[in-house]
Amino acid sequence: MNFSAVTAVLAIPAIAAAVLALLPSYRVSARLNVLATFLTFLAAFSLFFHRPETGPYVLVDDLNNVFIVLTTFVGFTTSVFSASYIEHEIETGRLTPAFLRFYHAMYQVLMFSMNLALVTNNIGVMWVGIELATLTTVLMVGIYRTHEALEAAWKYFILGSVGIALALFGTILVYMAAEPAIGTGPNAMVWTDLVAHAASFDPALLNLAFVFLLLGYGTKVGLVPLHAWLPDAHAEGPTPISAVLSGLLLNVGLYALLRFKMLLAANPEALAPGPLMITLGLASLLFAAFMLYRRRDIKRMFAYSSIEHMGIVTFAFGMGGPLANFAGLLHMSLHSLTKSAIFFAAGGISQVKGTQNMADIGGLTTTNPVLGWGLVLGVVAIAGLPPLGLFMSEFLVISSTFAREPLLAIPLVLGILIGIGALFLRINSVAFGEPRGENHKAKGSYVPMFAHLALVLAAGIYLPGPLVTWFQNVAKLLG
Repeated sequence: MNFSAVTAVLAIPAIAAAVLALLPSYRVSARLNVLATFLTFLAAFSLFFHRPETGPYVLVDDLNNVFIVLTTFVGFTTSVFSASYIEHEIETGRLTPAFLRFYHAMYQVLMFSMNLALVTNNIGVMWVGIELATLTTVLMVGIYRTHEALEAAWKYFILGSVGIALALFGTILVYMAAEPAIGTGPNAMVWTDLVAHAASFDPALLNLAFVFLLLGYGTKVGLVPLHAWLPDAHAEGPTPISAVLSGLLLNVGLYALLRFKMLLAANPEALAPGPLMITLGLASLLFAAFMLYRRRDIKRMFAYSSIEHMGIVTFAFGMGGPLANFAGLLHMSLHSLTKSAIFFAAGGISQVKGTQNMADIGGLTTTNPVLGWGLVLGVVAIAGLPPLGLFMSEFLVISSTFAREPLLAIPLVLGILIGIGALFLRINSVAFGEPRGENHKAKGSYVPMFAHLALVLAAGIYLPGPLVTWFQNVAKLLG
């Protein structure tokens, strides 16, 4: 029974992808896509209660359980939003039935590949899962076949391939460091074996490996200067894929980094990974905060917001320690919920107004109050204002930084404040200005958007004791 839950997390999306590739009916395929992601979420949730025994290819612990449950939940809610969003794309002629089958099949392949990367105990299989997720999203970003979409997909493919190649080289270096202590063969790629023997690895090889891994998987996280693919991919791809990219795929790259960070921490002579992560995190935060002021496309702006917040999360994990790690986990989880909700709103707005250019959108709270106020709530949440949950996570990151490295708190707070100013400056006219632009009939489900925002609000008011204990255990595990 234990192993069947992990099997279900992988088998359900794999089987659903094969079936969806053959289904011509939109309504049937959309419902099957929702059903498959819901069943995958239930299987992932059951891992709370029945975990499989750790093996050479399967590992479920407190750390990846956070990522697995978050990934499958947001994957499910995004599929609900996607059902109505893609129906509108069909009615307007932006997608054909053939592309529709491709879209739903690739959605399930993406869920499979992310889940594979998260549940495996083998660092080579984890690399394969992240590579498959990258290739899948490349194809989905270019699904509209416009010049801009194809250019964005091509840029994503080139930069993603460079990143994944660097990650592969780093993985090979870890294998080489492990070989003298563990021996040749698959055991030298099993993460639990690597951690158990890490103290005897060559620290020079580990140091070099982590630099390549940080650059490689940092590309997936969207860290500066490896971020260039992310804004274009978000702006030109279907909005549900923007939600998955920001809310999930960036986290999977971060998960890989955290695993290797723990490996280095187990070797007392190896390089401390914290300063490197702090540097890239702060660079991402500050760069993205300033770039927010120059954005005109609503989805591209929130793509830079994702870079900003992944910078905060990376910074927190780089600081390390129980409080900073707890704050990083909380911020990562709440960012996934909030940013996907914002993209749900942005997708609805772009369909109602027929554009993503903020200069052509205005007065949404008057013309489309549900979408307008949903966007405002999302921006208030992502800005980290109380009483929403991101206020608490940012407060914990800042307070832990003040306690340990006060000087680092200055650029951290500065970056956050600059980002807040940009968001409210850009959104003010969109939400509250004079009504502008077209006003097509709205069609779509707003339940996923408000469900996410409700969870973020609840987290800001009260965190259940079991959840706090769980995150505290993971924070200790991360060191």
